[in-house]
Amino acid sequence: MARAQWLRAAVLGANDGLVSVASLMIGVGAVNDGPRAMLVSGLAGLVAGACSMAIGEFVSVYAQYDIQVAHADRSNNDEGEEDHSLPSPGKAAAASALAFAAGALLPLLAGGLVRPWKARFAAVCAASSMGLAGFGAAGAHLGGANVVRSGARVLVGGWLAMAVTYGVLRLFSLAFNTHVSSA
Repeated sequence: MARAQWLRAAVLGANDGLVSVASLMIGVGAVNDGPRAMLVSGLAGLVAGACSMAIGEFVSVYAQYDIQVAHADRSNNDEGEEDHSLPSPGKAAAASALAFAAGALLPLLAGGLVRPWKARFAAVCAASSMGLAGFGAAGAHLGGANVVRSGARVLVGGWLAMAVTYGVLRLFSLAFNTHVSSA
C-alpha cells in the first residue's frame, strides 16, 4: 500500500512538472519565437518547480509529524513514540523534486532539440500530450480508476493549462506591443 502511494505521488509530481514546464515554454513561445527563450524558460521552470515541490513536501511532512506529536502529547502517549507511517521529510522532498523534474524533462527535451519555431512548438505540444495521457493512465491504474477516462481528463486539463498560458501571454504581448507603438 505504501509503495502504491509513493508511485501515485511520483506520477502526480511528474504530471505537475510536465504541465508547468510545457505551459511555461508554450507561453514564452507565444511572445518570443527564439529557441533560447523557450529553452531557458523551460529550464528555469524545471529548477524552480522542483525546488518548490521539494520545499513544499518537506514542510508538509514535518507539519503532519508535528500534528501527530502534539496529538500524542495530548493523549498522554509516550513522548518518544514515533509514527512510522510518515515518510522521512528529506526522502519525501527528494522524491517530489525528482518526480517534478522527470516530468519537466519531457517538454524541455522535446523543445530543446528542435530549431524552427513551429516545429519546436509542435514538438513540445506533441511530447506533452503523450506524457499527459500516459501519466493520467498510470495514475488511474495505480489508483484503481478508469484508465481511459482519467487519461483523457489529464490530457484535456493539460491542454487547457497550455492554451490558457499561451492565450494570456499572447494577449499581453499584443497589448504591450500596441502600447509601445503608440508611445
